[in-house]
Amino acid sequence: MADVGILNKLEFSLRRRIVRLKRRHSINVACVKNYTKRHNLSISISWYLNWFQRGTYLRNGPGLWHIDDNDFRHLFDGYATLVRLHFENGRLTFGHRQVESEAYKAAKKNGRLCYREFSEVPKTDNFLSYVGELASLFSGASLTDNANTGVVVLGDGRVVCLTETVKGSIEVDPETLDTIGKFEYGDGLGGLVHSAHPIVTEREMWTLLPDLVRAGYAVVRMEAGTNERKVVGRVECRGGPAPGWVHSFPVTEHYVVVPEMSLRYCAKNLLKAEPTPLYKFESHPESGSYVHVMCKASGKLVASVKVPNFVTFHFINAYEETDEEGRVTAVIADCCEHNDDTTILDKLRLQNLRSFTGQDVLPEARYGRFRIPFDGSDIGELGAALDPNEHEKGMDMCSANPAYIGKKYRYAYACGAVRPCNFPNTLTKIDLVEKKAKNWYEEGAVPSEPFFVARPGATAEDDGVVISVISDKNGEGYALVLDGSNFEEIARAKFPYGLPYGLHGCWVPKK
Repeated sequence: MADVGILNKLEFSLRRRIVRLKRRHSINVACVKNYTKRHNLSISISWYLNWFQRGTYLRNGPGLWHIDDNDFRHLFDGYATLVRLHFENGRLTFGHRQVESEAYKAAKKNGRLCYREFSEVPKTDNFLSYVGELASLFSGASLTDNANTGVVVLGDGRVVCLTETVKGSIEVDPETLDTIGKFEYGDGLGGLVHSAHPIVTEREMWTLLPDLVRAGYAVVRMEAGTNERKVVGRVECRGGPAPGWVHSFPVTEHYVVVPEMSLRYCAKNLLKAEPTPLYKFESHPESGSYVHVMCKASGKLVASVKVPNFVTFHFINAYEETDEEGRVTAVIADCCEHNDDTTILDKLRLQNLRSFTGQDVLPEARYGRFRIPFDGSDIGELGAALDPNEHEKGMDMCSANPAYIGKKYRYAYACGAVRPCNFPNTLTKIDLVEKKAKNWYEEGAVPSEPFFVARPGATAEDDGVVISVISDKNGEGYALVLDGSNFEEIARAKFPYGLPYGLHGCWVPKK
C-alpha cells in the first residue's frame, strides 16, 4: 500500500479470562478521531492463532465527519472508511483508508458538502440554485454515493462497498484498499434506493428495491459473475403512503422475507433543507406493520401477515419450520428490534454520542423473533427469542455463522449493553437453545460489529473466532479476537492511534 505512514511492531497481548464488567462512559473518542491517510502495520500473531486460515477481514463505516470547517451532525453522514486486517503465516497486517466516492472527492475538492448525505444537505447560494438542487434530487443526481454502510464479497470475488442509495455501490481492491470505481448494474432496473444489506452467497445476491412511486418492493436476484439484477417478484405494500424503510432483510433456503415497517420513506422530508427528527422517514403507526414471504423459485407471495409495529435496522437470520412430513408450516425471522422506538435515529446524532452525561439514554432493544405462519392466517407473531435482561436490553450490529444463514441456528453475535450508556458497549454471544447471553466488556470501550469466522474444517456452529475493532476509553484502538465457543479473549493487537467507529464487515478468503 502506498503512503505508508507508520510501520512498526505492536504490542500483542494474550488473555485467557473474561474481563471484569465495569461501568462505562462515552463513545466520544470513536466519533471524533479522523485519519485519512493510508497506513500499513505488521505484527506477529500469537501461537494460539496459528490455525487461523489465511484471509482478510474488511470493515466499513462512516469515519470522517468534517470537511474543512464544515462539521456533520449524524453518525451516518460520515465519509466511508475501510479498515483491513489481513491474517497470514502467523502475522496480522493492518491498514485503512477512505473510500473515494464522488461525494467524498467533490467535498475534498470544494471544501464543502456537495451531495445529500443522511442528514446533511448542500448549502445553496440562491433560490435558483435551490430549485436546481431539488431537480437533481428527483433524478437522483444529488443523492450521495458515499458507500459508508457495508462491504460484501460477491461470488466471483469482487468486493463492493454499499449504502442505501443504488449509486452508492463502489468496488474496492481488498489487498490495497484502492477504490476501483462505481459498481455498475447492467440491467436498467433503475430505482434510487435499495437495501444496504443484500444477502450474498457464492452463487447469487438477493436484494430489495423499494418503489417510492407505487408503494412496494421489487425482489431481485443477481447471479455471481454478472452485474445484471433480475426481478423475481414484487410485493405491494399493505399500509401507508410509501414503502416501509428496509435497511436489511433475511432469507431462508426457499423464501425471501420482506419486512414492511410503519416507519416509512417520506419524499416530503427529503425536500427539506434541515433534517426532521426522523430524517428521510416518517412514522405512520396507524398504517400498521407487515411481513411478507416470497418464494424464491416462483416469485409468488406465499404469506403476508400483520405484526405489531416494530423498528429494526438489522435482521439476524431466518429459517423454515416444518412438520413431521417435511412440509413448511412457518418461517421464523429474527432481528435486533428496538420496540417500535423511532427515537433511535435521533439518538445517533454526533452531539449525543460525544457527550455522555451518565444518564442511561440508549433505547431498549431485544432479540426480536417473528413467526409467519403458512396456514393462510393474516396475523403473525412478534416476541423475544430470549429475556432482554440477558443483554441489558441492548442489541444491535449482529452476525451469525455464514454457513447457517437461512437455516435453523443456535448462536449469534451482537453488540449489547452494560448500562448506563448512550451506545452499545459490549460484545455479546447469544445462545438460543440455553437462552443465555455472554458478554465481553471493558470499561469505556466502544466495540464494532462482532464478526464470526469459522475454523477451517469446523463442524460445530461456534467453532471459530470472533473479530472486532475496538476504540478504548483513552482514544486508542485495537483489533480484538475472541474464541467463538467460550467467548473468552484470545488476543488483541494494539494500534498506534485510534480509529473511528465502524459499522459492518466481511471476510475475504485468500485464494
